[in-house]
Amino acid sequence: MAASDVAIGIIFLSQTMVGILGNFHLLYHFLFLYFTGCKLRSTDLILKHLSVANFLTLLCKGVTQTMAAFGLKDFLSDFGCKLLFYLHRVGRGVSIGSTCLLSVFQAITISPSNSRLAELKVKAPKYIESSIYLSWILYMLTNVTFPLYVTGKWSNKNFTSQKDFGYCSSISHGKTRDILYAALLLFPDVLCLGLMLWASSFMVFILFRHKKWVQHIHRTNISPRSSPESRATKNILLLVSTFVYFYILSCMFQVCLSVINNPNLFLVNSAALFAGCFPAVSPFLLQRCDFSASRLCFAWVRNRKTPDFIRKI
Repeated sequence: MAASDVAIGIIFLSQTMVGILGNFHLLYHFLFLYFTGCKLRSTDLILKHLSVANFLTLLCKGVTQTMAAFGLKDFLSDFGCKLLFYLHRVGRGVSIGSTCLLSVFQAITISPSNSRLAELKVKAPKYIESSIYLSWILYMLTNVTFPLYVTGKWSNKNFTSQKDFGYCSSISHGKTRDILYAALLLFPDVLCLGLMLWASSFMVFILFRHKKWVQHIHRTNISPRSSPESRATKNILLLVSTFVYFYILSCMFQVCLSVINNPNLFLVNSAALFAGCFPAVSPFLLQRCDFSASRLCFAWVRNRKTPDFIRKI
């Protein structure tokens, strides 16, 4: 085995393990809060589904890419390739949808009382759960024909046009058909990306106004401490900007894979690597803004479980 293959395998293994452990820890964090009786925020359901989607994406793509990089390229059957690629597409789509929903919900939350979005503040939390499940259903239906474009190395079928991805292959069903299907798959992603950019721009505008207001209050010798909404908004802006950065890079490599007839191994590995960056990084960005709330909740749990005569000592 070449040294370059070992290095690529180690990179994929590190990214996959770090991402899986990070998302598992985030899920454990929310489950612990739930079973200890802490009151969860409205966005916690979105974050839980985002963690599940990231976990699914890393498990279906990162593990197989790692095994292929270490030389195990014929370990999946035709059905296994179709199933893993389908689950990866669904997980990736729900990750996009959850991030979009999170940014839009936060934009509604911090909107001023005189804006048009203020009317949605009370209604929005009621529709979060249904929106999340609708996102799962949408991406499951959108990608239902995606397995038709994937085949395993052990498949006995002969196709005139195939692209080798190391452990599986993709099939071309004609240029016109491939372009139409790619546009169908890309439409929900572009829609979510547009909503995220709109929500991010709106939050940046609100934060700018809030900063001006804080500076004015500070001149009157009142504490300029930022509100919880502002701190949460800054963290979500960091999450969304990270997602947009890695998503654009991933799309650039995916377009190259679609255009080039015989992509080399470097292009295939680079596309897979950037596709797994956001699922691996996002749980650490999310935990960055949850620990302070967790400490307050844990203190409340300890006080609730401690007898009154001990607390008075």
